[in-house]
Amino acid sequence: MARRLTLDFLKTEAGAGLLLAAAAAAALIAANSPWAALYFAFVHAPVSLRIGDFAQTRTVLGWVKDGLMAIFFLVVGMEIKFEVLRGELSSPRRLALPILAALGGMIVPALIYLACNLGPSGAPWGWPTATATDIAFALAVLAIAAPRLPAALRVFLLTLAIVDDLGAVGLIAIVYSSRIDPVAMAGALITLAGLSMLSRWKRAPFLFYAAGFVIVWGFTLQSGVNASVAGVACALTVPIGARRAGQDSVLKYFMDSLHPYVAYAILPLFAFTAAGFSLHNFEPRRLLTPVPIGVALALIVGKPVGVFGFALLSATLKLGRRPAGVAWLELAGAAMLCGIGFTMSLYIAALAFAGTGGAEDTARAAIFAGSISSALTGGALLLWAQARRDLRGEPD
Repeated sequence: MARRLTLDFLKTEAGAGLLLAAAAAAALIAANSPWAALYFAFVHAPVSLRIGDFAQTRTVLGWVKDGLMAIFFLVVGMEIKFEVLRGELSSPRRLALPILAALGGMIVPALIYLACNLGPSGAPWGWPTATATDIAFALAVLAIAAPRLPAALRVFLLTLAIVDDLGAVGLIAIVYSSRIDPVAMAGALITLAGLSMLSRWKRAPFLFYAAGFVIVWGFTLQSGVNASVAGVACALTVPIGARRAGQDSVLKYFMDSLHPYVAYAILPLFAFTAAGFSLHNFEPRRLLTPVPIGVALALIVGKPVGVFGFALLSATLKLGRRPAGVAWLELAGAAMLCGIGFTMSLYIAALAFAGTGGAEDTARAAIFAGSISSALTGGALLLWAQARRDLRGEPD
């Protein structure tokens, strides 16, 4: 079952990557068209939500980022839990190489970004921007460029990206959470404890879980902790067992139910609201400032060097093993795809550079440049690797 779920996930993610690219392109076109005023009015329109003592006012982009994206992180958290308990991450030998590769893919980009931004005109607090990988976009490029490469390469990339996302959530919680409200935080923790107890009730109505998730999200939003943490924390309380004999587990049911909405609605909506920026008054010389240089180099150079370097070191020291049937050239191509930060990088950039004006726009431009460059170079290398495999007549 673990294998089937992983392959279904890969298929959905690969298809969603194309929709993400289309949504981002639409945002850029809208932001630089005669309808730009309407686009920005929509994105920045204030929306208030009041339920009892809960009262929040955010822009449309803010609600997508802090509201709908919490569902994305809920699904990511459930995927992580499933892979650790029953999937690819349940084997220590299989787990070691993607974990170490993901670690390298976070450390090296962060160091490159910091090296570019430690000067007086830099923004060192934005270093997590280039540490995450966009799973959907990376898998879409892999599926288009090299569909006949071994499935183990796709699973490696998926596993690495999931570990990457877990690290990104941790960084968001630590670096970008604001002043903590202890009362609201206590409410979130008490509700989480209630959800953990609920997981022992095999036939608990799904409505109870949904209500618990919403309550935890609301308390977390009020507490000052980023809402992404609420999504992952709730995911860890979902039981892996089935409600009745012969049925899928509750965790798998929630994943199967939510994943299409996340992949085909929430992420494209986030891309559409977060990716648009105006080029009318954009000065090209601003791209030579520390923030965009740091972000672009971290994605284009830091990600592949960190991922491939740590994977090679892991295999050399026998801490992990290379995916079965996958050549080092193919692994290098996958490492280049890890430089596609896109959705996750845009999400972190919105937190890191909020209210900084031009810095956020230049960071977004660098994310686009770095992600596109990584997609093209990684896709070309994988295309070449597949051509070599086909010429030699090697099996997929």
